[in-house]
Amino acid sequence: MRIGAMMSESGVTFGTSGARGRVSDMTDRVCYAYAAGFLQYAMRCHGLRAGAPVGLAGDYRASSGRIMAACARAVTDSGCVPRNLGRIPTPALAAFGLAQGMPTMMVTGSHIPDDRNGIKYNLPTGEILKHDEQAIREEDVALPDGLFDAAGGLVEPAVLPPEERLAHEAYVARYLEFFPADCLDGLRVGLYEHSSVAREALYELLTGLGATVERLGFSETFIPVDTEAIRPEDVALARNWAADGRFDALVSTDGDGDRPLVGDERGDWLRGDVAGVLVARALGARAVVTPVSSNTVVERCGWFAEVVRTRIGSPYVIEAMQAQSARGVAPVVGYEANGGFLINSDLQRDDKRLPALPTRDAVIVVLAILAAAKASGKPLSQLADALPARFTHSDRIKAFPTAISARRLAMLDSGDSAADKHAIDALFGAHFGPVASVDRTDGLRMTFRDGDIVHLRPSGNAPELRAYTEAASAERARAMNAVCMEILAGWREQG
Repeated sequence: MRIGAMMSESGVTFGTSGARGRVSDMTDRVCYAYAAGFLQYAMRCHGLRAGAPVGLAGDYRASSGRIMAACARAVTDSGCVPRNLGRIPTPALAAFGLAQGMPTMMVTGSHIPDDRNGIKYNLPTGEILKHDEQAIREEDVALPDGLFDAAGGLVEPAVLPPEERLAHEAYVARYLEFFPADCLDGLRVGLYEHSSVAREALYELLTGLGATVERLGFSETFIPVDTEAIRPEDVALARNWAADGRFDALVSTDGDGDRPLVGDERGDWLRGDVAGVLVARALGARAVVTPVSSNTVVERCGWFAEVVRTRIGSPYVIEAMQAQSARGVAPVVGYEANGGFLINSDLQRDDKRLPALPTRDAVIVVLAILAAAKASGKPLSQLADALPARFTHSDRIKAFPTAISARRLAMLDSGDSAADKHAIDALFGAHFGPVASVDRTDGLRMTFRDGDIVHLRPSGNAPELRAYTEAASAERARAMNAVCMEILAGWREQG
């Protein structure tokens, strides 16, 4: 069966990064077929041979173990050898695969709720890109007779191989060997563990670099922590933990450990696109690649020789980083508004080297920011003081049908510039003033005459419509976003 046809049939399709869908739709049959399609493509185009190892890992969702097992069965039936690398961060799996020249599959839905899940694919050379996704859609896979029951479950449940710890250990060593051994000495850090698969690695790294760490908020059940649209519960938790002044910083990640949360001594979470600018400077980047939704402070600060804007999603950031590296530019890094940080160049510091890792990572953000704060001798809340005053806010309307998103945005993006500006002014003008320019790189990004920005975009991973706002004050950005949420909620109700 062709993978593209199965995606249409099941509703489990490629989003911004990897395949995602409802757990009820991600049957063993669907997950087996997608894994087999990925492996066929890797054999046909990327030199994967029979007998070669394929790495598997997952997050702490209730469904991840079953999906990992279905993928492992597909690996075996494809003539390769599955390696169970455990419940580890997505970037830890990717880094190990790159070092070993081994394809890998990460079972995770990242930050979305537990009733959904996904599979992220990495070739031996790194994360699959959009042209790889298209090729995988075209793969025809043969599903063995009698392997699945009528509901799509394996007739005989698959069994994962014994868990290995090598990828986890290599990931921790990657950063312990690069950062100075005492660079966090004396810092008091609250580690918000929740259900993050990065919690063990973060604890080992923070304590290994000298921080005193208190573990907070551990959860056996999955919690959908979103680092881009932070839940009110997580805002309240941070403020409560910081209230007595016992922490210099709070840190966490999303469910699969590729998006960071860094909070200051007051319990305020740092925006991901501001964190990205600070990390890029700390690592000595020359060129920075970031999606169009990120804060314009990256251009305004003047710290980087080149800034490149892309569509939203790590595949687009990676492609643009590769283009910069091909021109001989170095070091090249990238980041997203969710805080995930990508490194496309090996980094050198004194006699220590940090190998490139061109996939979203949270740990490098946590460590680089804490080390920069420690070196400056300033509270974390003052670390961004040198940046121009630009503030962002984002939120989303959940359960927003994709068809309604497309129809509503098309009303503001007809292709007739004058008509579009008139429609935008009619909808937003009373709140934000006249529109000055419109960027259609990804969704609809509107800059108003006073410099305020509103960016509307349907999620690539779930039926959600997101609004990003930017202004000269945090209060203004939040207020603008609240207005956008009211408008979008009205759209959903009207259909």
